[in-house]
Amino acid sequence: MTARCVMVLGTSSGAGKSWVATALCRHYAQLGLRVAPFKAQNMSNNARVVPAAEGRMGEIGSAQYFQALAARAVPDVRMNPLLLKPEADTHSQVVLMGQVSRELTALPWRGRSAHVWPQIAAALDALRAEHDVVVIEGAGSPAEINLMDSDVVNLRVARHADARCLLVADIDRGGAFAHLYGTWALLPEGDRARIAGFVLNKFRGDASLLAPAPEQLQALTGVPTVAVVPMRFGHGLPEEDGVFDAAATQAHAPLQAESAASALPTGGGSYGNDSEAVPRHIAVIAYPRISNLDEFQPLKNVPGVTLTWARTPAALHGADTVILPGSKATAADLAWLRAQGLDAAIAAHAARGGRVLGICGGLQMLGEALIDLHGVESNGNAPGLGLLPLVTRFEPDKTVRRTQARFGDVAGAWSALSGVAAVGYEIHAGQTAQHPAMAAQGDVARDIVPGLAWQNAAGNVLGVYLHGLFEDAAVLHALFGARAPSLDAVFDGLAAEIEQAFAPGALASLIG
Repeated sequence: MTARCVMVLGTSSGAGKSWVATALCRHYAQLGLRVAPFKAQNMSNNARVVPAAEGRMGEIGSAQYFQALAARAVPDVRMNPLLLKPEADTHSQVVLMGQVSRELTALPWRGRSAHVWPQIAAALDALRAEHDVVVIEGAGSPAEINLMDSDVVNLRVARHADARCLLVADIDRGGAFAHLYGTWALLPEGDRARIAGFVLNKFRGDASLLAPAPEQLQALTGVPTVAVVPMRFGHGLPEEDGVFDAAATQAHAPLQAESAASALPTGGGSYGNDSEAVPRHIAVIAYPRISNLDEFQPLKNVPGVTLTWARTPAALHGADTVILPGSKATAADLAWLRAQGLDAAIAAHAARGGRVLGICGGLQMLGEALIDLHGVESNGNAPGLGLLPLVTRFEPDKTVRRTQARFGDVAGAWSALSGVAAVGYEIHAGQTAQHPAMAAQGDVARDIVPGLAWQNAAGNVLGVYLHGLFEDAAVLHALFGARAPSLDAVFDGLAAEIEQAFAPGALASLIG
């Protein structure tokens, strides 16, 4: 059986394609159908580790990972066969079928299409052969006429899949009807017929006030407006593109906090009583090539916690915890951090006993030195921030794997993690170890998870290679005394919302 395909296109990036596709995955799965997500090409430094060919592990975009879970399917690399991970404004690492391709990375943008399309088409065909419905997400806008000749993610996919398409616009930005009409008008005539409905997303107010615009738009295009989706903050999924803003941070569905103060972690350090031991103001350094920022979504939902994205030293003021997240260009982001004066601000924070956490690239920055003899991320060596006596050497081969680990005896401000078992994933080129010369002088990092996590002697600076810490229920409970809602509950909520927003019968007609 060949699956029916529903494709979610957008008038722009940020229109809401990803979450609409996620909601559709759960909706059709709830009908007892075998559902799979698909996005031919994703440009994002938010990636997850999933099974690939020949027993290996590979990378796909985080959005397709969550869509697979919403579809009650096992995530695999066919769901996002081409992943572009930006390393600079004009350069991206190319990941094809989960594996880094140096040959494709070296090709110009328009030169890649002929090389990647056969594998994209084969991945989609394989998913269609195994499922009843494939929910396809487009990228950007299908009306990017400068890129149509090299398109492998929008119209070319829609034609190959014979997909029925939804076109989503963000009405909160203004100009949504012009966006919808302009996008439709720029499509080739044969592709306009694939648009089965317009979706107005992120609407605030009285939907009756939209009249007569939807009717006028249908008169011009022949396409009905099939859904008006209300604005909703805190839907429970991470933002795929960019750093989420302060408004979204404040409006969330809270976690369930433990009522008894005794349930809170009692890790010491300089934070005094139990409630002060819980991180309350967390500043995440938002360098230009930040990666895997989606793993901080759970922190938005912890009651009483303020999450700040820090680009200046002033943004660290009042923070009890500073996080250096992952980076797609560690040396370059470290140089940027220094240029902003954040290196001195982080050092001063640590010297006062403030918590510091480095994850993956952030861990590498906390060390004494970065050694890159192969030009993997830079052209030579660079000094680290010197907050951990470690050295990182970059190698051509990337570590990509799912990981289970148990923290050993964690000291000081992070002691609540002692003995906690955690599940996460690793994506990194560098390999980190104790700095031998510093060890000879007696400066030795505490190795709390062999090869994965270290802390300083004082216990307030912690570096880990494990992504997904805050998505792990045991870690979240240990640090905050809080429980996260299950992803199933999040997906069910999305499905219920989209079912209410769509016109009766519209969702069924897409696969009918």
